[in-house]
Amino acid sequence: MQLLKVLARVLEYPTEELQASKDALVAAVLEDPRLPGQNKEQLLRGVERVCAGDLLDMQENYVAIFDKGRATSLLLFEHVHGESRDRGQAMVDLMEQYRANGLEIDAKELPDYLPLFLEYLSTRPWDEIRNWLEDIHHILGLLGERLYQRESFYHVVMDSLLVLSGRTVNRQELARIVASEERDDTPEALDKVWEEEMVKFVDDQGGSCSTGGVVGQRRRELEQTQTIHLSDQLMTDATPRRSGRA
Repeated sequence: MQLLKVLARVLEYPTEELQASKDALVAAVLEDPRLPGQNKEQLLRGVERVCAGDLLDMQENYVAIFDKGRATSLLLFEHVHGESRDRGQAMVDLMEQYRANGLEIDAKELPDYLPLFLEYLSTRPWDEIRNWLEDIHHILGLLGERLYQRESFYHVVMDSLLVLSGRTVNRQELARIVASEERDDTPEALDKVWEEEMVKFVDDQGGSCSTGGVVGQRRRELEQTQTIHLSDQLMTDATPRRSGRA
């Protein structure tokens, strides 16, 4: 399913290669029969913005949105299991799912990284895609609302995935929940988490020092996640717009 490859690409760290693929991304969105017109328009504005914006500005914006705090993390199981050991087992199970369907992932890759997960789903039958998206629709809803309230155009990706899942969410309830959450991407919140992680690290290792804090941790995790390369037809061409809310 080419549309899932487009959504995966839009969620990746912006690169020259991504910006050069604009025409192919737009074509894939326009050709998809499952996404309603309004969502297509919003997604196309998102593609336009990612591909036509100043690359350094887009990269800085990406880091600010996805690398600070955990509320908007693109690591799915972090929203379910946090840092518990259950997350590790869930990732092992997902990795086995990938392998069972002929997909081998480098040892450094994190299987619950959403763009990678979408790349995998793009190779599966529609019924299976729908079931998987249905299973994570609550995560997609929360992510979308958090991104929306932070005025990030990336929320259109989550909105599109929710439509494809076939599940609806109570937008008013989600808005209330997210509005009541304490932001975890402020300097104060990041310092607090860094201090907590420092204490945990020292406890676990019997002493030592850590570097980077949450921002560095997020970047390292994303850099270690090497997403599956898209088919050549989505890797050629480029240019952009902006996104709204359904």
